[in-house]
Amino acid sequence: MNTKDREFIVEKIRTQYTEKTDTALDEIKKFDKKVKKNANIFAYVFGSFAAIILGCGMSLIMTDVNVFLGITNPLIPGIIIGIIGLFFAIINYPVYKCILTSRRKKYASKIIELSNKITKE
Repeated sequence: MNTKDREFIVEKIRTQYTEKTDTALDEIKKFDKKVKKNANIFAYVFGSFAAIILGCGMSLIMTDVNVFLGITNPLIPGIIIGIIGLFFAIINYPVYKCILTSRRKKYASKIIELSNKITKE
């Protein structure tokens, strides 16, 4: 093992035992995660909800679920439920972008301030 490899391994182990101090770069990463977190959670939950609604409409038409529900003609209710689910799936991305944009506006000044601080160093 050459000296560079040894130094790398020693430095890697050493960093595990030294105390970390938050730098401006760490702060800006935290703010970026904070901005995107709510929008991502909404998109995943709302998208899953939309997929379930769409799937309910499809399964109402394609399976014998209508017999258990007591629906004699499942085509019309199944199409309506499927279209509602499809509509939710279609509007998911624009709503996600709207939430993300509003969160970016909220934290823009702080992130720009930190990024200016980092670039001036």
